[in-house]
Amino acid sequence: MKRISLLVAFLIPALLAAGNTSAQSPASYPTRPIRMILPFAPGGASDFLGRIIQSKLSEELGKQVVIENRAGADGNIGVELVARAAPDGYTILLGNSHAMAINPSIYPEFPIKPMRDLIGITAVVDIPGGLAIHPSMPVDTIADFVAYAKARPGQINYGGSGVSGAHRLAFEFFLAKAGIKLLYVPYKGGMGAATIALLGGEVTVSPGTVSAFIPYLKTGKLKVIGIMAEKRLASLPNIQTFAEAGYPELTAGSWQGIFVPVGTPRPIVDRLHAAFAKVMNNPWVLDRLAQGGAVPFTSKSPEDFAVFMKSQTEFWAKIIKQLGVVGN
Repeated sequence: MKRISLLVAFLIPALLAAGNTSAQSPASYPTRPIRMILPFAPGGASDFLGRIIQSKLSEELGKQVVIENRAGADGNIGVELVARAAPDGYTILLGNSHAMAINPSIYPEFPIKPMRDLIGITAVVDIPGGLAIHPSMPVDTIADFVAYAKARPGQINYGGSGVSGAHRLAFEFFLAKAGIKLLYVPYKGGMGAATIALLGGEVTVSPGTVSAFIPYLKTGKLKVIGIMAEKRLASLPNIQTFAEAGYPELTAGSWQGIFVPVGTPRPIVDRLHAAFAKVMNNPWVLDRLAQGGAVPFTSKSPEDFAVFMKSQTEFWAKIIKQLGVVGN
């Protein structure tokens, strides 16, 4: 009788554990709503993209995708939140080049390492950069801007998102090559705050994602005088690229990708990869991305995305070392 009691005492917890494992099996994923963390404040490129993806991803997965903006520390707060979340596919990150490939060199003491602590599912878009100016500034081209700024060394303020945004670093490279000096004013929470400052005339120049500026172009509240992309955008065909103006190095965009905590089961990783591949080819999504100047591109596999991530991290590490940029 004692043997039977011991056997029962052993089997019941084991059966319960098996039952819990079955209930949370990757094969049944997802069974409840999914959080998509955006590591920047509303109003910027990540928010623009996240809101477009949200509804179609919810349809594809059959469960509601809920967006949470967790801004702060140049995107590091949102990145850490996801890296420390349960690796079950219910907390995903929409990360960009700023938070994922640049910050590791800007903040070497930050405990989370994207390549080590997160699994990249796929890239989703590249959002070209643009140089926006307040309409009070009497310039219409990049050449005009260079001449105007050279005549006013250190007198012009420009705004951006934190210290380590891709467009800010590319812009600093441009300033150095053009031989001009501006005063930088960083804003917390992404391009939303910097764009508001530009609209109000608090700063008169801002490099950032084109998608953050497009809503204000038609109304004349802002002007964009240059695009950081390999070629002109179909949605803004009259705006020259920096390459056309004599700065061929400035083709950097702000790519965005999807990440989950390391340890997430491979079947869930594959399910998410397949879902995003479909969402990013949805005609409704493609149309809205084009309206915002975003260029969709997805990775063939998580492994392909990992190779891309490694190359991007190494690329920005060289730029950061060259410019001598450090975090706050």
